[in-house]
Amino acid sequence: MSGFAKRLAIVALTLAAALAPAMAKEWKTIRIGTEGAYPPFNNLNSKGELEGFEIDYAKALCAKMKVECSFVAQDWDGIIPALLSNKFDVIIASMSITDERKKKVDFTDPYYDTPASFIAPKSTTSNDISPAALKGKLIGAQGSTTHSNFLEKTYKDSQIKLYQTQDEANLDLLNGRLDYVEADKVVLSDFLKAKGKDCCRFVADVVKDRSLFGNGVGMAVRKEDTDLKAMLNKAIADAQADGTFKKIQDQYFDFNIF
Repeated sequence: MSGFAKRLAIVALTLAAALAPAMAKEWKTIRIGTEGAYPPFNNLNSKGELEGFEIDYAKALCAKMKVECSFVAQDWDGIIPALLSNKFDVIIASMSITDERKKKVDFTDPYYDTPASFIAPKSTTSNDISPAALKGKLIGAQGSTTHSNFLEKTYKDSQIKLYQTQDEANLDLLNGRLDYVEADKVVLSDFLKAKGKDCCRFVADVVKDRSLFGNGVGMAVRKEDTDLKAMLNKAIADAQADGTFKKIQDQYFDFNIF
């Protein structure tokens, strides 16, 4: 073979290697990022251990995928950057599937979809949550969420106060520092059954604008991890089909969250 032919063969082999699809990663261990401050979905208990519906559900999915999983607690406002910097491999933290987030990460199929609601002190007599009715009112929500985006777009004549965690917003309502809180109805229900049972009540559900609230809650992965996304989607489907999802759901809720 001439020198030119040898060089041509090397170039051809290099191009073929570059164009060949990368081998799928063999996922034996998966690191799961979650907030740990969003009961009853994910929370740190008094021992500093993660618990909640999503923690139990994630463990069940890991068993179906036959992988070893570990959990990492991460503040909400830094959870997507932490995923992208490889601090963990998947976010399972009640993250709504929105077009804005899909610019940075990819999502699995949704695994739950619940309403959003307003709560207020029991002394609040009106159930009107229109922007006109709440003009000038102080409304709390967790920052960097679909709820904060909704309030800032819809209630421009209200005062919006954003918090690092949902619990902080709830406690400010409990202590008389807010007029309303807007959040996921399931999370607010958990608060009203416990700390907020004597102070506060449901006012009304929000008519969801899907362009703001997204299409359900999914698990976020890095865009390049298509194989992990496929594994998770299969596990989600299997958990629905064989009753695993319902079994875990029924331990936390007396209604269908999806």
